[in-house]
Amino acid sequence: MLIVLDTNVLVSGLLNEYGNPGKLLDLILANVITVAYDDRIINEYEKVLARPELHIETRLIQTVITAIELNGLPVEPAQAPERLIDDPGDVPFIETGLSCPGLDAIVTGNMRHFRKLQQTGLVKVLTPTEFLDNFFSK
Repeated sequence: MLIVLDTNVLVSGLLNEYGNPGKLLDLILANVITVAYDDRIINEYEKVLARPELHIETRLIQTVITAIELNGLPVEPAQAPERLIDDPGDVPFIETGLSCPGLDAIVTGNMRHFRKLQQTGLVKVLTPTEFLDNFFSK
């Protein structure tokens, strides 16, 4: 399984290990799911997870990011057409998703930020629950 993981799902997974984002994070850390990323995505993960109001331990942040970098798929993304972008902050995720052959989905908690991309059918955009239901339900 190959996904692009939106930062909001990573944050949710670290804050609540029992929810679907937490289950998804467990699958990533167990190398069942591979995360496609570029430098911009890793930088955003580091910046957002380090916010003091989240109270996420530095050691945990580094462990998760290191696991994603070691077991993930680095991608050199091509520029996405402007018509596919709802939120400029999500450009790295869209560009990485579009530039990653074999991608199963972009997984996000903010579906409205990916509305234009989703309408094209070029890449699946799913919530953590939809992703788990589609790929891991019995």
